[in-house]
Amino acid sequence: MSFNDNAQLDPSQLEDRRGSGLGLRVGGGIGGGIVLLLAALFGINPQLLEGLAGGGPAAAPATSGAASECRTGSQADQRLDCRIVGTVNSLNSFWPAYLAQQNVRYARPKTVIFSQQVSTGCGTASSEVGPFYCPVDTTAYFDPGFFNELVTRFGSSGGPLAQEYVVAHEFGHHIQNLLGNINKSQQDPQGANSLSVRTELQADCYAGIWAKYASTRKDANGQVLLEPVTRQDLADALSAASSVGDDRIQKAATGRTNPESWTHGSSAERQAWFSQGYSKGTLGSCNTFGAADLTRP
Repeated sequence: MSFNDNAQLDPSQLEDRRGSGLGLRVGGGIGGGIVLLLAALFGINPQLLEGLAGGGPAAAPATSGAASECRTGSQADQRLDCRIVGTVNSLNSFWPAYLAQQNVRYARPKTVIFSQQVSTGCGTASSEVGPFYCPVDTTAYFDPGFFNELVTRFGSSGGPLAQEYVVAHEFGHHIQNLLGNINKSQQDPQGANSLSVRTELQADCYAGIWAKYASTRKDANGQVLLEPVTRQDLADALSAASSVGDDRIQKAATGRTNPESWTHGSSAERQAWFSQGYSKGTLGSCNTFGAADLTRP
């Protein structure tokens, strides 16, 4: 979705750690099945999460980066880091009122953009894991460089909603954390019908809910943040969802698929659950854990 050029962005909702060094390992790491969840949206080998269960000294505070320059919707349409800022603004505007209808209080997550490597409450992670959400420090992490790989490596169409969908998916994990669903992936971390897959598909569905209502959210001055969703926007989002399906990634990497090792769901399933959230717009419609057939919500 394109941003309203006159919308005012709030870059204080995001911390820019690019250029702050490779960071130090941090304590509070968690292991086991949650590692698969923290491998995030893209089916990356969770072993690439360096030091996830390790400890060490706390990271030094990071200095502000270029994202602090992101002030307008026009910049969000032109700069990827500003689009992340704008999407975070929209998500933080949408979810509080929406969850209040369910008597759930929205605690705003932190958001960090980084390059190469970052220290988190879950340990030190490299850019190779893709975007991820750490429930220990309730923070979503994004390396903007990944969004280029979404096109060049994973074959997504790369439109604005394809990128915004990625951010919304990670915020979907935060919603799961607030609702108490995020730890289900640890109980059954792998397989086509596993709880890990169902956890990821639910985050896709929550991203769809946000997309349905995103054009109604306003900035602090009452300006609409995002323009209405177009058919091309939806096509871009579905392209991104398809490109990061376990089956598609495995087929590209090895020439075959192995559903027993899936952690995030097939391309068809990811598209189906994003579409479910977008069309229905309710938390109840995102009950992936009760679905008998994950390809048919």
